[in-house]
Amino acid sequence: MRRSNIADDCLGEKCQNRTRVLILGGMQAETLELLEWSRLCQHLATFAATKLGSIAARHLVIPPSRDRSEVLIAQTKEVYDLETRLLGGLSLEGVQDITGALQRAERQGVLSAEELFSIATTLAGARNLRRSLDNADDCPTLQALVSELRTYPELEQEIYRCIDRGGMVLDRASEKLGNIRLSIDRVRDQIFTSLQGIMQRRSSAIQENVITQRGDRYVLSVKSPQKDQVPGVVHDASSSGMTVFVEPNSIVPHNNKLRQLIRQETAQIEIILHKLSSLVTAVVEDLLRLLAIVTEIDLSIARARYAYWLGANPPRFIQAGSSQHPITLRQLRHPLLVWQQSHEEGRAVVPVDVLIAPEISAVVITGPNTGGKTATLKTFGLAALMAKAGLFIPAREPVELPWFDLVLADIGDEQSLQQNLSTFSGHIRRIGRILEAMTLESLVLLDEVGAGTDPTEGSAIATALLEHLAEHTSLTIATTHFGELKTLKYQNPRFENASVEFDDVALAPTYRLLWGIPGRSNALSIALRLGLPENILDAAQKHVGYGSAEINAVIADLEAQRRRQTSNADAAADLIAQTDKLYQEINHKAIQLRSQYQDLRSTQENEVIAAIAQAKKEIARVIRKLQQGDQSAQAAQHAERRMEQIARLHLPSQQSKAKIQEPEETKNSPKVGDRIRILKLDKIAQVLTAPNSSGDISVRLGQMKMTVSLKDVELI
Repeated sequence: MRRSNIADDCLGEKCQNRTRVLILGGMQAETLELLEWSRLCQHLATFAATKLGSIAARHLVIPPSRDRSEVLIAQTKEVYDLETRLLGGLSLEGVQDITGALQRAERQGVLSAEELFSIATTLAGARNLRRSLDNADDCPTLQALVSELRTYPELEQEIYRCIDRGGMVLDRASEKLGNIRLSIDRVRDQIFTSLQGIMQRRSSAIQENVITQRGDRYVLSVKSPQKDQVPGVVHDASSSGMTVFVEPNSIVPHNNKLRQLIRQETAQIEIILHKLSSLVTAVVEDLLRLLAIVTEIDLSIARARYAYWLGANPPRFIQAGSSQHPITLRQLRHPLLVWQQSHEEGRAVVPVDVLIAPEISAVVITGPNTGGKTATLKTFGLAALMAKAGLFIPAREPVELPWFDLVLADIGDEQSLQQNLSTFSGHIRRIGRILEAMTLESLVLLDEVGAGTDPTEGSAIATALLEHLAEHTSLTIATTHFGELKTLKYQNPRFENASVEFDDVALAPTYRLLWGIPGRSNALSIALRLGLPENILDAAQKHVGYGSAEINAVIADLEAQRRRQTSNADAAADLIAQTDKLYQEINHKAIQLRSQYQDLRSTQENEVIAAIAQAKKEIARVIRKLQQGDQSAQAAQHAERRMEQIARLHLPSQQSKAKIQEPEETKNSPKVGDRIRILKLDKIAQVLTAPNSSGDISVRLGQMKMTVSLKDVELI
């Protein structure tokens, strides 16, 4: 009896675990669909270098552990750096999708010549990739990854020896195959010689002076009335019946011989392909591993190039709830909207700032409809998923957020006529699944929480739900129209308010997110501006209740203060940027002046040394003349005058001060934004930075950034 109870308990636990796994998988898939993750993956796939990478990007898997996410981010950083340092970036030329061929080889199948050649080019491409990474600096993660690559150069060379680029098995693949093909050529020459002789002798009976084939037999096109002039086997006739295709009796033995040789050739080719396929089968596990590694590197390349295009920055994971690290995502943009703006001429993307203090675990976003509340939810949800998947986030540095084990969302209506579900019922069912799946490290996104039912009851449900989530999840972000939820911040220190800004003059949202300020009601002011009679609005104000106008006025004043603070902060940031730019210019000029001073001082010292040496020679000469000649007073005076001349000529104190001329700036030095030609590559690029002290500039070439010397470029 006890065994039965234990078995029942175990069975129940297994069922519960299985049910939870199903719920987790379903909710994760549902959240990815709500956040349009598949669209982002499609955009990422366009940056992959190979078909393998493109397929993997379209089905991008989100890692289940933080350690794996850290590795992926490190890979993206290293590739991003290599793309700017290596000419042309990392190359995967030659790598092909050989998955099907390897799977067939794993089952002892015989591969085609084309498949074998693709395997050889893939091995060559993987070997070149490993060589590039082994010779690169500061990429330990990628080097550790390719250290496991086994590229089997002997297999590659054997395939190249036997098969050409067009998928043809070469004569040198085996001596027997070469001899068979020599015999085929000889027999074919005999057939052509014999047929050409018949065409000359029986020209009147020949319809066209062309040797053709029917099946694997060489034949002549003969006029039907004169077919007896060319005795042989009729293989076919034209649709009009005026031409028959005859195999002359004299070449039947040759055609038979040719057919036999072709069969031998085919059999020999099969032997060669089987031998090569066996070599592949012997190492198929290593080749599958190679394919997985190359695909992972291609995914890293796609992530790095997508980050460069998106203007994104690497995320850094922080500990949720840490007292020292708030969630920081400044100027965060929705990646799908950025793509839409760039490729589909959509409207300009308005970035939002997401700054959440460490003690906050629930954020309530309020504001008008179509103001960007839902877009903010989706943007933050995608940012969390992108960080987990090793993608850079389109926000200004630093990018800091927690690693969420699950991202769970209830966004949009879930109605079902077949299941007789209302909007409210659909929301409640989905929230129920979220509550079953979530953990303490989960991110929960709720759109219009509590909507779709009686406002009083909906508000009560939303309040209780958010208070529960604030205690049992890492972070919850919810949008709402319920005014009661705005007060949660003042009742619970875990809550924070945010709102989407509304322009009272234009009667339109600005799509900017304001933190610490709840959204105010705009319905009455909008109705007034749109012409609704004042008496009706006065009555509506009474129904709303006393004090609501004053509350809206206070909120409006807070919004105005926030706008002034933001404007002042922007002005200060611009001033700091200008000051930093001026500092850099002055520092660069100071370095140049110091260098010029050192050069001038060195030149002057050399001149002084030379002058002293020359003066010593002159003085010695005068002294010798005094010693050798007349030592009278007149001679002494002459020597004194000569010494004064030497002093004026050689001593620095007697010379005019050297004039230091500043070097004239090169008139043809490229400036930021100019287009230049890189001489070694013969490519046009755009200048990103001014020349540094070493004469180097940063340029953009296509999707790459690189550093080149001024002497290697010319201004266009």
